[in-house]
Amino acid sequence: MLDRRNLLLGAAAAGFAAPAWAKVTVQPPASAGFSAAGVAALNREMHALVDQQKLAGVVTLLARKGKVVNLDAYGRQDVSQATPMAADSIFRIASMTKPIAGVAMMQLWEQGRWKLDDPVARHIPQFAGLKVKTAAGLVDQAQPMTMAQLMSHTAGFGVSSVYADRNLAETDLQGMIDKLAALPLESQPGTDWAYGPVVNIQGYVVEKLSGLDLATYFQRHIFDPLKMPDTQFWVDPSKTARVVRVHTYADGRLVPAGEPRIQTSKPRFLSGSGGLFSTAPDYYRFCQALLNGGELDGARILKPETVKLMRKSVLRPGVGVDLYGPVQKGLGFGMDFAVHERPAESGLPHGQDSYWWGGAFGTWFWIDPTHDIVFVGMIQNLDGSIPGRGTPPVREISPNAVYAALTDRKA
Repeated sequence: MLDRRNLLLGAAAAGFAAPAWAKVTVQPPASAGFSAAGVAALNREMHALVDQQKLAGVVTLLARKGKVVNLDAYGRQDVSQATPMAADSIFRIASMTKPIAGVAMMQLWEQGRWKLDDPVARHIPQFAGLKVKTAAGLVDQAQPMTMAQLMSHTAGFGVSSVYADRNLAETDLQGMIDKLAALPLESQPGTDWAYGPVVNIQGYVVEKLSGLDLATYFQRHIFDPLKMPDTQFWVDPSKTARVVRVHTYADGRLVPAGEPRIQTSKPRFLSGSGGLFSTAPDYYRFCQALLNGGELDGARILKPETVKLMRKSVLRPGVGVDLYGPVQKGLGFGMDFAVHERPAESGLPHGQDSYWWGGAFGTWFWIDPTHDIVFVGMIQNLDGSIPGRGTPPVREISPNAVYAALTDRKA
């Protein structure tokens, strides 16, 4: 039976254009300082999760020194159907949208459109004078929230659940701003890391400063230059067969999560926080461009010094990243990335200054400038990023396997 890989190879031979992933040349692991046995062990661990019916399917991509040494797709797109997972399967990447929005913001920063210490109200006047909740009632901001705080989840807005009944995505980004402008902040700016609406606010800033809607801005300034043909806020109807079904767990058994819903036209609310679809090869190109200092295959999206700034923590002393519980030791937060600042504290195998994030449906990635590594992983589970909700700990399994396979640690 022909799968999409066979068909694409045939298309390439016939002279037709193939998508970006088909052009990925997988090199021997040893050519980039990995052991073949170690990379095979990584794949076995991922495959075992599918064979044990803990995941429907998984796609992983590992690269070092600009060489892809592993591109592996295993399992099925839908546990209830026969369609195999493929390297070009399309995933809802949810909060992996955030670093892309961050790059858009930093492109505008390079152009002098905003500064890190600008008050947010300079660019969103509706936010001028927002009050702050306290036990004693509403008070003034001790210092106006800044753009650096907006980029690092410390601007004073609450976590997403605070706004659950506000329907911030009811209309468009302007409608969201209008609703937030009528509410107080949850904390004094700079004093707490709270994972909420700030990247959607960044999306609004991108639209306002560029004069383009977010989908168009991303397409022109990131996706087209980096040749990411399968990444956008919607899926072309011709590609819907490649979209992976979201799964969940019922009585410990993996099952599809409700009816499949696929956005096939531009949505009104363009979520910089979590609205994109993508593939592992597309997202790899984004990550590799950042690892290269903002450039890939002759297309430059950021300056090297800007990328370094994005992976430098801007959190105040005493403020920590506490996404799903206690503060994660050794981590800081930069411009829409978590940053591995202190490996001796974190206990994580990633190199110093690695930066990463993940998506609500379980997708994950990291960029390691110390060891020159990019890793992208794609799964599709409801609550796939929340510990204890059934999804196996792929974000722990994969780095342990990757760094165990690394035989040459010279970047």
